[in-house]
Amino acid sequence: MAVLRYVAFISEDPEKLADFYRRFLETEELGRSPGGDISITDGFYNLTFFKRRAELHEMRMECGLHHIGLQVDDLEETKNRFLAFNPRGVILHEPSDIHHGEIRIHDPECFPVSLSRRAFGIPSGKKKAFPRLRHIAYNSLDPETMLRFYTQVLGLREVPSSYERRKQGLGNRFAGDGETNLAIHPFYSRVEGHEAKFGINHIGFLVRDMQSIIAELSRVMQIAPRPSSRPYAEFRFRDAEGNALDLSQTKGWEVDISKWETAAGL
Repeated sequence: MAVLRYVAFISEDPEKLADFYRRFLETEELGRSPGGDISITDGFYNLTFFKRRAELHEMRMECGLHHIGLQVDDLEETKNRFLAFNPRGVILHEPSDIHHGEIRIHDPECFPVSLSRRAFGIPSGKKKAFPRLRHIAYNSLDPETMLRFYTQVLGLREVPSSYERRKQGLGNRFAGDGETNLAIHPFYSRVEGHEAKFGINHIGFLVRDMQSIIAELSRVMQIAPRPSSRPYAEFRFRDAEGNALDLSQTKGWEVDISKWETAAGL
């Protein structure tokens, strides 16, 4: 019913971020706005860097990973499911241009979610193998309610690794749409490697040639291996404005029920 296709950032310097992702993750530019916003793509996702300014009128104006968006088949059906989930839910119109969706709703913790029927401006035929964004992770006060929002309103599927955490008495929840793994972690956690950043904590890219990417990144920054106890991703680094990014080649991510994507052997 819905597929994750969009990640929005608020940025002090969108040009600098766009150059960073182009250099290290082979993204291409989609377009720019008169206000200084830049949208890029990995071939499947629209990553939009909004220039921080008062005219954005966002509830949260700090720089960093800000909100996500999904392509949906039917906006009216999605709105109806949203209002059934939250009868007092707010639905806003967005400009429906290269940098936005068509409408905006909010998840149970008041983070925006953009919705569009139009693939967020990504031309057909752009999808490429690697590098590609395949993981989005939130830190949440109530992962269970957040999971219900994404499964009941937007049709994502809870994946087996999430049920395994339930058996272990842990609060981590995971869902997939067939393309991307959505992780919803408890904000308050003592698990090794956890970073207590509320909202979108990090995103993750699947890469085919980890060695060459790490070598290139290591010229300009420190790259940290993820703890061996973590099931996803081998490395973490930060982009030009400090946003956390994971890289994986062999571990990969569970993107749907019984569908685990890696780049090992490819």
